[in-house]
Amino acid sequence: MAIQREIWENHIEGNLFKNNEFLLASTDASQFVLQGKVVHIPQAGATPNVVKNRTSVPATVVQRGDTDITYSLDEYSTDPILIPNADVYELSYNKRESVLNEYESSLRQTIADNLLVNWSPSGSTGLIMRTSGASVLTTLDGTTGNRKKFVVQDLKNAQNQLNKQNIPMESRYALISSDMFQQLTDDMSATQYRDFSAAYDVKEGIIGRLFGFNIMMRSGVVTYTNDTAPVVNASGTTLAATDNDGVLCWHTGAVERAIGQIKFFEHVGDPVYYGDVYSVLVRMGARIRRQDAKGIVAIVQAAA
Repeated sequence: MAIQREIWENHIEGNLFKNNEFLLASTDASQFVLQGKVVHIPQAGATPNVVKNRTSVPATVVQRGDTDITYSLDEYSTDPILIPNADVYELSYNKRESVLNEYESSLRQTIADNLLVNWSPSGSTGLIMRTSGASVLTTLDGTTGNRKKFVVQDLKNAQNQLNKQNIPMESRYALISSDMFQQLTDDMSATQYRDFSAAYDVKEGIIGRLFGFNIMMRSGVVTYTNDTAPVVNASGTTLAATDNDGVLCWHTGAVERAIGQIKFFEHVGDPVYYGDVYSVLVRMGARIRRQDAKGIVAIVQAAA
């Protein structure tokens, strides 16, 4: 019996953020997607000037220069997978559903890894800070040497950076890799850890709150080069020996995501492969919303 494609497409869309709830801590631009492939957003120009107790008239008339922001969504497609005809009848469990759930999980992980890179600032020292703790052996595969630990003061410095940018205090998030999260909690005092843990919310993926940041964790976040102005590595990049782990801190209004087409393909009873063939395609994208990237700070490991 054929899979109901519409049901699976809706199921995939509804579960794209499962175990990656941090992606929901952003502005949803899906309403601006055209033909499932391109995001088109009208962007308002500069705000009008305000004068206190104006004494000179007539005031200068200005025209607001509006612009359009357009970017293409990335296409994520799975390799087609074959379920032999014998498996459909001989296995004691529904192999098709099992396989498709694995596909969905793989899609979620790959998309999340790439969207994080799209949210990450690069090059500008004003948007990138360095860790400052004691020396510890690097934990990233392919890298060598020691790095400075990620400590409480580093997150406090990131808070101060956003404060100076006049970023609202509410809706701030920090996403931390499991290794750097361990370093952070090791550096906390007993009182800090108690207050931090009080904000635990498993449904929202929040494991604590510190210095106004909702803290979230995943196995890996992003990695950076060790340049004077570090550059974020593309997802799946083979790391250089000197590359570093990174933490992302942001306000929900500083980053956005957009979902376009979701397609589920099937060929039931394929006469060449003697079974059923399935694959999935998802179009999704993300970006830093502001040209100056205000509202985002990356905390990158420093060499020890």
